[in-house]
Amino acid sequence: MPSKLELIKDVLQVAVDSGAERVGRVTTLITGVVRDVSRELGEWAGDVFEVVEAAKQAPAATKSSRRKPAKSAK
Repeated sequence: MPSKLELIKDVLQVAVDSGAERVGRVTTLITGVVRDVSRELGEWAGDVFEVVEAAKQAPAATKSSRRKPAKSAK
């Protein structure tokens, strides 16, 4: 039969092993979430840059395609 000290050592070992495993799983989850959020923010920023660039080019394209309205005959 194991001694009281050996039982305490075994309980502590199992508790530390379990805690380390849980911390590892939580760390993996957090890392994945940070990666996904970073990717989404990067794609959103890319969309914003595209819209800003299109907005800068739109006035030039609009001005060159505008015609003066024809005068109506009275």
